[in-house]
Amino acid sequence: MKRASILFGIALFALFIFSNSGTQAVDQSFAERFTAGDKDDKKKDTTDYTGTYSFDKNHSFIGFKVKHMGLIDVPGFFRDFTGTVNYDAKDVSKSTVEFTAKATSADTGVVDRDAHLKRPDFFDVEKYPDITFKSTKVEKKGENWMLTGDFTMKGVTKSITFPFNIPGFLPPGERGSKMGITAETTINRRDYGVNYGTNLPSGIASISDTVTITLQIEAGGGPKAPAAAAAAPKQ
Repeated sequence: MKRASILFGIALFALFIFSNSGTQAVDQSFAERFTAGDKDDKKKDTTDYTGTYSFDKNHSFIGFKVKHMGLIDVPGFFRDFTGTVNYDAKDVSKSTVEFTAKATSADTGVVDRDAHLKRPDFFDVEKYPDITFKSTKVEKKGENWMLTGDFTMKGVTKSITFPFNIPGFLPPGERGSKMGITAETTINRRDYGVNYGTNLPSGIASISDTVTITLQIEAGGGPKAPAAAAAAPKQ
């Protein structure tokens, strides 16, 4: 029994030593990678990303959401859209953005509701097939960038502003570069003639007047990688 206790104690001690040395190795590995990352981050990207970028529909999202009966936000998105960013890296305020979403492609995941959205109560797609935005100004306010432009829906055009962010760029390749853009704003649907809905007995709107518009855009274009150097002549 005494011998078994001694062996058990030795085993525990060995396990502790092994575990502690393994932790040190892992910690060191993370530290090394973290330090390497810091060094990489300090390398300034001098690439000029100025150029024209087109929305990548397969990796982008133009969505909307509206509160239902004062309880939850019902989301939706447009399946069919196009868009262009003319980006000026030297002076972002000279950049422009425009996009068109096909109203008939609105998708909330409920067939009957989507069919209703196509009717005159909402988008009236037969008469107004496109929802468009065309920027008129890009400016920085404090630490935030603002994108202002003409938003047209159901035949009504009004100026709206998107606070936006550019998460980053991918280095140029043979097909160009990629950039990311995120933005969100709200509109009042009644400003655009979308008046469907009543109030509940409590006075709360069955469908909120406020609609949130969200952009998650990945766009491709811009500068391409320099052409490969010509092959050296044979000796």
